[in-house]
Amino acid sequence: MRTVGQRLVEGLAARGVEVAFGIPGVHTIELYRGLAGSGIRHVTARHEQGAGFMADGYARVSGKPGVAFVITGPGVTNIMTAMAQAHADSVPMLVISGVNRMETLGRGLGHLHELPDQRGLTAQVALLSERVERPEDLAPALDRAFAAMLGACPGPVHLEVPLDVMPLPCAPLPEPAPIPSPPDPGAARAAVLLEGARTPLILAGGGAARAGGQLQALAERLDAPVVLTVNARGLLHGHPLVVPASPSLRAVRDLIEGADRVLAVGTELGPTDYDIYARGGVPDLSGMIRIDIDPAQLARHPAALTIRADAAAALAAMATALPARQGDGVARAKAACDAAWNEIEPEAQADITLIGAIRDALPGAVIVGDSTRMVYAGNLFLDHDRPGGWFNAATGFGSLGHGVGAAIGAAIADPLAPVVCLVGDGGLQFAPGEVMTAVDEGARVIFIVLNNHGFGEIALAMREAGAEVIGCDPRPPRLDLFAESCGIPFRSIPCASDDLREAIHELNGTARGGPAMIELRAGVS
Repeated sequence: MRTVGQRLVEGLAARGVEVAFGIPGVHTIELYRGLAGSGIRHVTARHEQGAGFMADGYARVSGKPGVAFVITGPGVTNIMTAMAQAHADSVPMLVISGVNRMETLGRGLGHLHELPDQRGLTAQVALLSERVERPEDLAPALDRAFAAMLGACPGPVHLEVPLDVMPLPCAPLPEPAPIPSPPDPGAARAAVLLEGARTPLILAGGGAARAGGQLQALAERLDAPVVLTVNARGLLHGHPLVVPASPSLRAVRDLIEGADRVLAVGTELGPTDYDIYARGGVPDLSGMIRIDIDPAQLARHPAALTIRADAAAALAAMATALPARQGDGVARAKAACDAAWNEIEPEAQADITLIGAIRDALPGAVIVGDSTRMVYAGNLFLDHDRPGGWFNAATGFGSLGHGVGAAIGAAIADPLAPVVCLVGDGGLQFAPGEVMTAVDEGARVIFIVLNNHGFGEIALAMREAGAEVIGCDPRPPRLDLFAESCGIPFRSIPCASDDLREAIHELNGTARGGPAMIELRAGVS
């Protein structure tokens, strides 16, 4: 009879899992025994945090949960940063770990990889943390894990199996329980409120990223500008009603304040989108209609009407119930876009122009960002051409080093799509080993490294605060030699160079069988 670890892998395959990211260890041998012949591809990261970020990027692009296998103790603590990022951005991630033998738990006996309370630790960043203590617990634990990840609000889940339970004989698992369907949108009352609006506006967040067609249909029906948060970029690309600018900008706030009815779809209304400069003055949205799948999220802000539903279903129902109207939506959207662009500093405008060159050189690319200057600029204003194709860790939890792993996960999720990782030299040094994971996996990622020889944004913040700049100049490696040691194609060009498009075209052709790297030398003309 097969073991608990083997049956667990069978259960993952039965639920549609195709890829698992991780690093094998003596505490997870039974999981890896189960992988053999399962049809699930294993991707070996260089660090558990990288495995978590790969699972994150994979989930965002594929729409399926990202799965990671880690060892007891340090494997769990290493991946918790990635779990926290996934929690902040509502990304479905399943982390499966070992844990010490049942009779040792919580006793502080000094066993290898021992933690006082591993589940208590992960519960701080997971929607659910469960332990499988008997073979018969496995199937219901998997059902609860997938229901939590894919239910009311996606996010990370942790499942641990003790060392003495992992090798126990386990009977075949029953068929997976169905995931509960989202509630009916009940959109009739919302349609009535929207029909009476003269200057309606839509705020679209990451929860609407897979509802682009329905969002466009409703926006056109209402003649309403659509303001996109960071995780919604790529929706309505090039459409005259789209406002791909941050609602933290004064011009976009003015647009919101001028609306007599706001519809907020799949956005948590968090400060990293709506008040990035921490200036206050966020428009009063208490009269809004709000759509979200998560009831807890709906309770966090006052609204005239809340609808708990899947974004696509609710938007489609509203569009069907509303008559078409003509107004000044296109003019309001254009005026807001023009004013927002003029509000942005010239250096940030130049960075946005560079990102636009990347987009135009690689249509339909997934552009994954780390916390770095170019990404901050793109978060202020960018009309991307792929829904869900612009995401980064510069919002929400804001973990440095996210971009490298997440880009690899994105490339594995969609091997036909060009993938770009925008990362600074500081962020790259958080996860340099993962570039070799990209090499091993043939991941088609172009790593574009903005090299300013340190933590430039932090140094700037210190100077603006009148503090002495300390600790902001960690020396990067010679990127040409680093790329050579990894065996990947490399180009180095000035940051403001018109050669970026040419370099991308050249390396995109070279990198079809794997990764490549471009160094953008900041401050070099």
